[in-house]
Amino acid sequence: MRTANSETSVVSKILRNIVLVLFLIIFASIIYNLKNRESPTESALMAEASASVEFRGVFIREEQPVIFSGIGALSYSVPDGGKLGSGSVIAQVYENDSQIIVNREIEKLENQLAILNKIQNPGTLESAQPASLSKNIESAYRNLIYICDTKDYSDVNSEAEELLVLLSTYQMVTDEITDFNTEINDINSRLAELKASKAAPVVTITSERPAYFVSYCDGYENTLTEESLSSLTVEQLKGITDSKQNDPTVVGKLIDGYQWYLAGIIDNSNKLYQIGENVQLRFESASETFDAEIIDIRDEGDPAESIIIASCNQFNYDLVQHRCKQVELIKGDYSGLKVPREAIRFKPFEQTEIDTELGMETTVTKNYKGVYILKGEQVEFKKIDVIYEGSDYVLSAVRNDDSSYLALYDDIMVEGADSFE
Repeated sequence: MRTANSETSVVSKILRNIVLVLFLIIFASIIYNLKNRESPTESALMAEASASVEFRGVFIREEQPVIFSGIGALSYSVPDGGKLGSGSVIAQVYENDSQIIVNREIEKLENQLAILNKIQNPGTLESAQPASLSKNIESAYRNLIYICDTKDYSDVNSEAEELLVLLSTYQMVTDEITDFNTEINDINSRLAELKASKAAPVVTITSERPAYFVSYCDGYENTLTEESLSSLTVEQLKGITDSKQNDPTVVGKLIDGYQWYLAGIIDNSNKLYQIGENVQLRFESASETFDAEIIDIRDEGDPAESIIIASCNQFNYDLVQHRCKQVELIKGDYSGLKVPREAIRFKPFEQTEIDTELGMETTVTKNYKGVYILKGEQVEFKKIDVIYEGSDYVLSAVRNDDSSYLALYDDIMVEGADSFE
């Protein structure tokens, strides 16, 4: 027979086992829920981006061809992009190329003579000290290297001449060389011979008005004008080629004023670029960027092929060498908190606004763009202020004055945020 104590013992064991099973079930449920609530996060860190678009740009300027008979050899008196006054000499026409070679040799020798005379100038030698010369030589050398590195060769000749003068002066000051009289006499003798054989030009071509000059024409001078900007089509822009006319009667062309335009085709489906925006233009062949303004954006039914026209008033040699150039149009550089696009959510918030006409407060509901973040074990919604949109991310402005906005190092929930909406 079972005793009362044995029956009590069995019941106690059963109850104990039930409690253990329930405890295990609760513990497993807690672990399961914790794992399910875990979500991949990404820290909000600072990042930089540049909003830009590349396209084939077409230069549009007010241009006038300059022509002559085509008989004889042209010797230009002004470089491409050079400025002319009314009556300034553009070029001189000689009977053949030999006279042009003579003139170039005379110019080269006269430049060498000027450098040597500058070195031997008594005032230069009296004020020169080896220590200061050595310092200036190092500075001139660095400037020359910098010019070569930046590929801005406009000042390379003047910098090279300055370095030559300093080096030669240093040699004379330190008694390595006494003078350059022998070289000066030889140059003067050669100049006398060349000038004796120099002939006058057959024709001198001058500018009718103040303008800039370019030594070629491409046939678009009368079609790509300021008046044609409003009627340009996508098909027309695609058909424009970068070629120069092979016409012996062409001297070049005059370009009126600083103002010029750049037209091209871009994808503006997202309306990233707007009329009136200030942008920068960067060309492959130029070391600098150029400030410009978007004056027109339009499409022919397909925003993926929108015509964009920018206006610029900066002018130099690089900008007149071609009709078409690959260009990067830079809208701006941005710095902000990087937010994965897949983490972005919208959440409604009630806020009070004052009706300025009625002078009454009203409560309105607005949807704000933001992300969910993990703060300890708590999930919070933080607004974002988008200043740049990339393909798979956005940049949000740092708003340290408002704690409702995303902050640096916040843990952004990339997945699992939908359950909190």
